[in-house]
Amino acid sequence: MNILVSGSIAYDSIMDFPDHFKNHILPDKIHNLNVSFLIGGMKLNFGGTAGNIAYNLKLLGETPVIVSTAGKDFEKYRQWMDGTGIDSSNIKIIEDEFTALAHIITDKSDNQITAFYPGSMKYSGGEIKKEFLKNALAIVAPGYKDDMIKYPKIYKENNISYIYDPGQQITSLEADELKNGIEGSLAFISNDYELSLVMKKTGWSEKDILERAENLITTLGEKGSVIKTKKGKLEISPAKPENISDPTGAGDAYRAGFIKGLINKWPLGKCGKLASVVSAYTVETYGTQTHQFSWEDIKARYKNNFSEEI
Repeated sequence: MNILVSGSIAYDSIMDFPDHFKNHILPDKIHNLNVSFLIGGMKLNFGGTAGNIAYNLKLLGETPVIVSTAGKDFEKYRQWMDGTGIDSSNIKIIEDEFTALAHIITDKSDNQITAFYPGSMKYSGGEIKKEFLKNALAIVAPGYKDDMIKYPKIYKENNISYIYDPGQQITSLEADELKNGIEGSLAFISNDYELSLVMKKTGWSEKDILERAENLITTLGEKGSVIKTKKGKLEISPAKPENISDPTGAGDAYRAGFIKGLINKWPLGKCGKLASVVSAYTVETYGTQTHQFSWEDIKARYKNNFSEEI
C-alpha cells in the first residue's frame, strides 16, 4: 500500500533549557516581554512533520511516500532518506530557498518555545504522481497551507482515505478550510489544545466533528490519548518510556503507529496502543529521527505496557 505523507520537511535545531520557562517570565510584564534563555545543549537534526512520520513508518516496515518541498540545502537530508529507504521522489526542490528550519527550546517541564523559518515550505509540493494514488492511504500533516487545502480534495476525488492533522497550521487556516479538511476524513487528529482551537475557530463541537470525520483522535501527552467514534470513546494509556530526553516528534511518531495499525486492519484500541508505544521511543533520544526499534522491540514493549500480545 502507498502511504502518502504530506507536511513539512525541516531541519530541527533542538536546544535544552535546564530550568523552567515560568521562572523567567513575569506575568505582569508579558506585554513587554524581553527574555533570553541560556541553553545547556543544542543539536541539529532532520525533522519536519512529513519527515518524522515517514521515518517512523519506515521503522515499522512500511514504504511511505513524502509529498512536500525542500530547499537548496536538502542534499544531506536526501542522503539520509535514501539510506533509510524512504521514497523522496515526490519531494519538490525549491532552488532559491533554504529548507525549512525550526529552532526549538525545551525546558525541564517539557514546555517548548519554537521559532520557525518556513523557507521552501512557502511553496506547494506540487502534483502527486498518479502511480502513488493507487491503493493508497494518506495523512495531511502540517505543511504548506495551500497543500493542506488541496490534498484533501484530491484524496476525496480519488476515494483515498486520509487522516487530517492541521496542527501548527490551525491559526493560518480559515474556518471553512478547516471544515473542508475534516469533512470526509478517516480521522481528525490533534492534541487537546489544538482541538480546542479548532472548535473555537469552526464553531463545531466534538459531536459536530464526528458527524463529518469517522474518528476523532486526541493526544494528551503524558496522559495518553482518546479515540472517539460515533459509537463511543476509547481511552488509551501512555506507554512508559525508559527515559525522557526530548518530547519533540512524539506526536508524529504516534501518527505513524496509528497508521500502521490501520494498515494491519486492527481495532482502533489496538491502533492507539501501538501508536502509544511508537511515540515512547521518540522521547528517549534527542531529535525526531535519532531513535531505532525493530518489530520485535515493538512487540516486547507493547506486551510490557498493555499485558497483551500485539
